[in-house]
Amino acid sequence: QVHVAESGGGLVQAGGSLRLSCAASGRTFSAYVMGWFRQAPGNEREFVAAVTRSASNTYYADSVKGRFTISRWSAKNTVYLQMNSLKPEDTAVYYCAVDPRFIPSDTLSSGSRYGYWGQGTQVTVSS
Repeated sequence: QVHVAESGGGLVQAGGSLRLSCAASGRTFSAYVMGWFRQAPGNEREFVAAVTRSASNTYYADSVKGRFTISRWSAKNTVYLQMNSLKPEDTAVYYCAVDPRFIPSDTLSSGSRYGYWGQGTQVTVSS
């Protein structure tokens, strides 16, 4: 059994920052890829960022490039999302997703490739 838990959401003014954390746990679980997705009311879930086991391979949605930074502590199956220069359109529930299998880089943005998901954490950016 794999458990994925996010933390760090909240309310922030536009231009502010938040840091999300996510930890995946399981008796023998080791994540190959750890990623973040988000879903705003009325919208479909969208990819935000992902990082592979080496931690040097990171991927971002165009909408967050230059503002968000993903990092991971592989030994602890933990991933972080540092969000700076937040905008009202970043308001959404943010979900952490992980998978132990190799996923080709050109499909990392597809949520269907991830086997384990957290419950989500709300991020609200006020204007």
